Amino acid sequence: MTKTLSKPVETKTKTKYIITWEKLPEDFKLPDDPVENIDQPLLAAALRESLELAGFILASMLIASNFGLCAKVNDKTIVKAPDWVYVPSVLPAESGEIRRSYTPNAEGEVPAVVMEFLSDPDGSEYSTKPTYPYGKWRFYERILQVPVYVIFEPKLGILEVYRLSESGEYELQQPDANQRFWIESMNLFLGVWEGEKSQRRGYWLRWWDENGNLLLWGVERVQQEQQRAEQEQQRAEQEQQRADRLAEYLRSQGINPDEI
Repeated sequence: MTKTLSKPVETKTKTKYIITWEKLPEDFKLPDDPVENIDQPLLAAALRESLELAGFILASMLIASNFGLCAKVNDKTIVKAPDWVYVPSVLPAESGEIRRSYTPNAEGEVPAVVMEFLSDPDGSEYSTKPTYPYGKWRFYERILQVPVYVIFEPKLGILEVYRLSESGEYELQQPDANQRFWIESMNLFLGVWEGEKSQRRGYWLRWWDENGNLLLWGVERVQQEQQRAEQEQQRAEQEQQRADRLAEYLRSQGINPDEI
């Protein structure tokens, strides 16, 4: 049976959202909260690494971690920083500009995927708080309207994928027979893998292509190349051994193999 986390209780409200998409002013002070724990940046970096090595990432995309997504709601600026975000297409940054936040529609497309790695004991990743400063769930679902919301519990390896329905609400998706979820906007499967990387042993989020092939990390590619080189060397040695046996046989028959 698939393990699941607690589904948020929807807060009924008649709050009206007047949303404007304005790029964050240069003088706006972004939150400078520390990362919750050491696992979060490792998980986020591992997700990006395999995509980059597979040639998935294009200059027109935005893939970031702990990065501010912005919107002005009822004339108040809201910034939420998901643990991982994927935007298929963004407008180029101005020359010399370092992107410090992202406002959908004003700077490019709406994010296709946002992820949160569970860490807060208060369950803020599930918060549907309908009023300022708004819960994360509410912000992604009702304000940004992100198509796919992923929540991952690293300690237990529990993965939940929610998809925005036609009614504008997130619906929990069911994994396939391999316990993976198809992320259509990326043309990839997302699933849980258990093992060790970067001196961390435990559960990780991994990508698989449409044929079920795991997108490898750098160290795995090196290991794969080493194994391939060793196999090639073994084959060469076997070929040499066969050639030596044939030459020995020919000599036993009075035939000089060097003259053939």
